[in-house]
Amino acid sequence: IIPLRSPLLGRWRYSNGNNSRLPLCVRQRWAYLKLMVNSLYYNSLTNSDVVMDSLMEPIFWMVDLLTRWFGAVFVCLVVILTSSILLIAYVGLLPLILNTYSPPWIVWHIGYGHWNLIMIVFHYYKATKTAPGYPPTVKNDIPFVSVCKKCIIPKPARTHHCGICNTCILKMDHHCPWLNNCVGHFNQRYFFCFCLSMTLGCVYCSISGRNLFLDAYSAIERFKHMDLDKSGVPSTYQTPPPPYTFRDKMFHKSIIYMWVLTSTVAVALGGLTIWHAVLISRGETSIERHINNKEAERMAKHGKVYKNPFNYGRLNNWKVFFGVEKRSHWLTRVLLPSGHAPYGNGLTWDICPIRKDMIPV
Repeated sequence: IIPLRSPLLGRWRYSNGNNSRLPLCVRQRWAYLKLMVNSLYYNSLTNSDVVMDSLMEPIFWMVDLLTRWFGAVFVCLVVILTSSILLIAYVGLLPLILNTYSPPWIVWHIGYGHWNLIMIVFHYYKATKTAPGYPPTVKNDIPFVSVCKKCIIPKPARTHHCGICNTCILKMDHHCPWLNNCVGHFNQRYFFCFCLSMTLGCVYCSISGRNLFLDAYSAIERFKHMDLDKSGVPSTYQTPPPPYTFRDKMFHKSIIYMWVLTSTVAVALGGLTIWHAVLISRGETSIERHINNKEAERMAKHGKVYKNPFNYGRLNNWKVFFGVEKRSHWLTRVLLPSGHAPYGNGLTWDICPIRKDMIPV
């Protein structure tokens, strides 16, 4: 059976009619599977890596498909969980802060909390809505380093193919399911700032709510003993416990939920943020980290030292990443929300895009 491609209908057809009764989607998958297996026998460069990639292709395809389908679910989950923490903070904690804290502490909590919230919302929205950047699909004079085997288009430096987005991404770092978007040249800063601000917000909630969490946990334990008393089971109380309401129980459970969630996210997301901070300091992306390690090992065998051509020094790497050109940009572009575009177009990379007057900033 030889699968043929009809130029008019754009569907798979077969020269043998034995499978004509099968559904079209089944025949398409069968033809693709046979073509993939047959390609192993007609490739003079076949090795163990090619065979393994071919055998794992259905698994990769399934993972990419599921990630693409559940991307919107992950985004909704981020919005729902963040909104639940905000609801607890405004309904339960804000009245408590206004009634018990001194004026300086009230100003600190309200000021820092709302600044952190604005940074989280702004950078998450920009990270999800900003396109990471795509190489041109028409003929041009831009230099390229290779040709994508799936897109069949020239790939500029630092460009990689994303199987989930099914396209090439400029300066691709990774595909983030929590954003339902790739992290690339034009939205990497938004992604990192969102991770950093979300980590700071979770650490803030975890530290400032520690005593409330301990009090809420103790209160829940008292409520359990009171429920045992009502059911006729003797407890350790010598005097009648104070009355409690459903609102009291929900308040304490909300505090426990907020502290556990924010502490868990602070640890998990904090580790990811630190890892990306290390990569930014080295002028690398997640993909380039693995590529550079292999290249360094290859050159070490020949007695040579590999140097990352996109590493301009730690401080300059951060300046390039944040787009800092003068001292005031540390405030307007780093500490405050900013929608400025990154350096360059993501297609060509200068050896050092930093001007000499930027070095002392």
